Amino acid sequence: MQGTEVSYRDIQISDGAEDSIQTDSFTEEHSPNNEDIVEAFRNLLLLHGQLPAKHGDHDTLLRFLKMRDFDLEKSKDAFLNYLKWRVDSKVDMIYKKFKFEEYGEVKKHYPHGFHKVDKNGRPIYIERIGMVDLNAFLKATTIERYVKYHIKEQEKTLSLRYPACSIASEKHVSSTTTILDVSGVGMSNFSKTARSLFMEIQKIDSNYYPETLHRLFVVNASSGFRMLWLALKTFLDARTLAKVQVLGPNYLGEILEAIDPSNLPTFLGGNCTCSDRGGCLFSDEGPWNDPNIKEKIQETCTVGNAESEGHTMDKVSENAPANQKEDSGKNAVTLQKYASLKAAVKESQKRIEMLEVSIQETKRVLNGLAEIIETIKPDQTETMQPGLDSKTIVMKMSGLS
Repeated sequence: MQGTEVSYRDIQISDGAEDSIQTDSFTEEHSPNNEDIVEAFRNLLLLHGQLPAKHGDHDTLLRFLKMRDFDLEKSKDAFLNYLKWRVDSKVDMIYKKFKFEEYGEVKKHYPHGFHKVDKNGRPIYIERIGMVDLNAFLKATTIERYVKYHIKEQEKTLSLRYPACSIASEKHVSSTTTILDVSGVGMSNFSKTARSLFMEIQKIDSNYYPETLHRLFVVNASSGFRMLWLALKTFLDARTLAKVQVLGPNYLGEILEAIDPSNLPTFLGGNCTCSDRGGCLFSDEGPWNDPNIKEKIQETCTVGNAESEGHTMDKVSENAPANQKEDSGKNAVTLQKYASLKAAVKESQKRIEMLEVSIQETKRVLNGLAEIIETIKPDQTETMQPGLDSKTIVMKMSGLS
């Protein structure tokens, strides 16, 4: 760690953010209110014929609802944009077929990786930004290939790391604790190429993998990093900023509140070296590598709809078979609700059309009455204006003239 005299422990993006983000539990994610809004969102997508089984699980729908502050229409638009991106970018093909042969070389020049879990069982992701050699990185790979690698890692996290952490911790896990070591990083590091890579990754994570960040620790922030941070903040949405904590060299106390020393690499002040695995950032150490847990996840994926990633969370429960039957019943009920909702929408549309006709007729009558009032002088309220007989008044009031 660098022995700078400057401390940035007070550079926190949001007071009280810690309290708001540490409630990410199975109870919160599956609270009655969340269940209701997710069901409403599911019905809305069904109504538009845009709910593929593979991406219609509770967690995915809830993430897009949170992304748009539970606004159903905005969440729908974001979700449909996500589905289109998956098709256009061939995401499924990337996850299954893409081989990042330059993995080892890239890691040398851009140290990063998943390493064990925090105290709540969430996977920990670490990047040592201060050690990035961008020129060597670009000789080892291209931005396009690295972006594909990043997508593949995100898909692995959703389909393997989170389910494995959920099983290991016996609680629902659907987000990551991230540590960025920015020792020595300043404005000079934010070159055009670096900006391009950062913006592309940020765009993908924000639009297509929303609400997967639980907490972000930025450590070893120097005075030079402060100016860079002001620029970087403009690319982040308010929900993400609320989860960020920027700390100087005296960060360890904050980190150890969230992560056990045995799960923290020595270069961050912990006790782990993963010396037998090539180092912590090469090890990808975590419950997702446990053969028994991987077998459970595989078993779950083959039950019912093998394409549905969301069913993995049911394995956390000891009553998985009962839950599977319940899910089947829910699917049937959902289809019935869809048919009823579709019929109700059509009926509502008819009533709205009738109401609009009635409103237009009422407007005509009121306009006629307004014309009559305009023709009556203020001092002759009980005397008809000459030339305006009773027949004309009746016709105007009925809207026929």
